[in-house]
Amino acid sequence: MEPVEVSGAGLTPLEAVALAQRRTVVRLSDDARKRMSESAAAVIEVARRRPVYGRTTGVGANRDVLTTDPEHGARLLGSHSTTGTTSYPKDVVRLGLLIRVNQLASGGSGLDPDVADAIVALLNDGELPDLHRGGAIGTGDLGPLAELGLALGEVIDGTSALPLLSSNAITLAECCLAYVEASTLINVVPLVGALSHVALRGNAEVYDVRVHEARPQPGQVRVARRMRGLLDGLPIPPARIQDPFGLRAFAQVLGPAVDHVDALGNSLRIDINASAENPLVAEDTVLHNGNWHAMPIALALDSLRLSLHSVATLSTSRVANLVDPEYTGLSRFLASGAEASSGVMMIEYVAHDALAAVRSAAQPATLGTATLSRGAEHHASFAPQAAVLSAQLLDALREVLASELVTAVRAIRLAGLTPEDLAPAAVGPWLADAFTALPPDLTDRSLREDLEIARGLMTQWGDRQVEHPAESG
Repeated sequence: MEPVEVSGAGLTPLEAVALAQRRTVVRLSDDARKRMSESAAAVIEVARRRPVYGRTTGVGANRDVLTTDPEHGARLLGSHSTTGTTSYPKDVVRLGLLIRVNQLASGGSGLDPDVADAIVALLNDGELPDLHRGGAIGTGDLGPLAELGLALGEVIDGTSALPLLSSNAITLAECCLAYVEASTLINVVPLVGALSHVALRGNAEVYDVRVHEARPQPGQVRVARRMRGLLDGLPIPPARIQDPFGLRAFAQVLGPAVDHVDALGNSLRIDINASAENPLVAEDTVLHNGNWHAMPIALALDSLRLSLHSVATLSTSRVANLVDPEYTGLSRFLASGAEASSGVMMIEYVAHDALAAVRSAAQPATLGTATLSRGAEHHASFAPQAAVLSAQLLDALREVLASELVTAVRAIRLAGLTPEDLAPAAVGPWLADAFTALPPDLTDRSLREDLEIARGLMTQWGDRQVEHPAESG
């Protein structure tokens, strides 16, 4: 297979994650090589006429200290490789290196293409350096990128250390992984919600196109369209004139999460293709700037987490409805068998435990502040922290949704409904999947395995196209 060219343009977060996970062989494109060579030559000429930050000066509060020491770069890498003790996962490192090469390929760093080639060699050979967390607060991944510089060896000289560090590439890798996971999970929420709608005999007029034309919030409109696609033709009459919020406000609550994950994807697409270098080599000059500041990414992550917290809250409200005979017409806690059986009573506890984790991880990372390097740096985005919180939240949200899925499927079983009973509604094949995967035993027992199966089933659903294969047949 021919190597995929890295050109510094057009890379999407999903493509970047796929290339890294598949360990695809890559190469620097010829155009990118030309751009890098030209910018490397340009910055040498500029440095002869004026100070260039990090190349002929110190960094941080030492920005006004000039240096001609040929060992300046080596000392910079040595000192800045101070990190915490926890290693990044290898999939994050691999993706981060790919993103850094793509950024360098855009030609604004002043680094020679040999540097990009050296990083590409690490990627293609699978010889990934051990990079560590600690020290990154959304103003550049200084520590881990300094460790990368040390791993690259002699290709990094006394003037090229700082340009390598001027990036949030490792943080962007974690953000891209969170983006893909969030997008996948958001695509699954309507499937789980549709099964709860069936179990609760919901009123589908809340998804009527006229409702959403009256208030055309983009994400809400898309969710309502998806729900109509799943529920249209459902031959089950609604149990109520007006449903509880878990059903009635489904599109209005999931819609903002759809909007926010789109916004995160757009911000990531810009940054993984950007010459976010300081200084930026622009034709025959250098421009000192603040493009290393990751506030757009941090705010996008914070907004997404806050919106997903509401999605999780509404999911637990549907679980509460599902265990209540007043809403289902079934037994308390969907119990089966002897009197006073507990059924799925503990599922509700599991869901709220996970919801508490979602709530904790939803706290905005951008509320933090920092003053560093003798006041030379007095603000930070805390995007790395936002990325970590996002991964934690998404794992807990999956647990919440698994709780709802197990409960909804059990309620449908108890009601005696089959996938065929839902025809011609498109939700039927998804119910068939769930019936096949989840154990039919309704006696009191541990439901931990059911929750694990549900988590795996949602992963399978998320990996598919939005349409179920049977829907397009």
